[in-house]
Amino acid sequence: MYCQEYHGKQGILSMSQSVNNRRPLITLANPRSPISEAYRTLRTNIDFSSIDEAMQVIVVTSAGPGEGKSTTISNLAITFAQSERRVLLIDADMRKPTMHHTFRASNRVGLSSLLSRRSEMQEVIQETNVSDLFIVTAGPIPPNPAEMLSSKRMSELLDSLKKHFDIILIDTPPILAVTDAQLIASKSDGVILVMDHGTVKRDAALKAKAGLDTVNAKILGVVMNNVKRNKSSQGYYYYYGNGNES
Repeated sequence: MYCQEYHGKQGILSMSQSVNNRRPLITLANPRSPISEAYRTLRTNIDFSSIDEAMQVIVVTSAGPGEGKSTTISNLAITFAQSERRVLLIDADMRKPTMHHTFRASNRVGLSSLLSRRSEMQEVIQETNVSDLFIVTAGPIPPNPAEMLSSKRMSELLDSLKKHFDIILIDTPPILAVTDAQLIASKSDGVILVMDHGTVKRDAALKAKAGLDTVNAKILGVVMNNVKRNKSSQGYYYYYGNGNES
């Protein structure tokens, strides 16, 4: 398992956001920045995280809210698309969806519409302004998101989507808040856990990992946001750990 660290939130989270709550996408705004390069390194680490099995369905979650998971998955999706792969980004946070704001997409129909059989796949998959990147927004907020994500319908949907996309990235609610992340992680090829170095507590991090272990999810690695920069750093760095490190 690897751990990727980002020094500070400049360029990712602290950039001014517009009133419509759009999340800044540094990989589009400044693709040559050190942080954009860090996202490309993260993409490469995922590509090499498994030799025998393809990493096609990847969940990104966090221990708690506000740790940068949605920013991470949005920029990661862009870097995968920039590598000439057909990418689908699914907003499975049907309790507090944000991806429609980030990509200026309609949220009239989305994942909840698909799972409730009120819409067909071709109605909910939307193009973005990034070549080869498509999005499925969360859709109208349902009364039973956990039941929807654990349903046979969700499994069938992912099986169908895998025939049309090279990479499927799924944004979920924080794992310690609700069970949604665990449910969808059990259907994925791997999970990226995003943590804010400045706020996450050790107990919370261990509980998040334990929750994923409970459903036998494959944790590909951890992304640490808001790591304080030291004088010798070049803006970011990463290191590899062994598979037993949390």
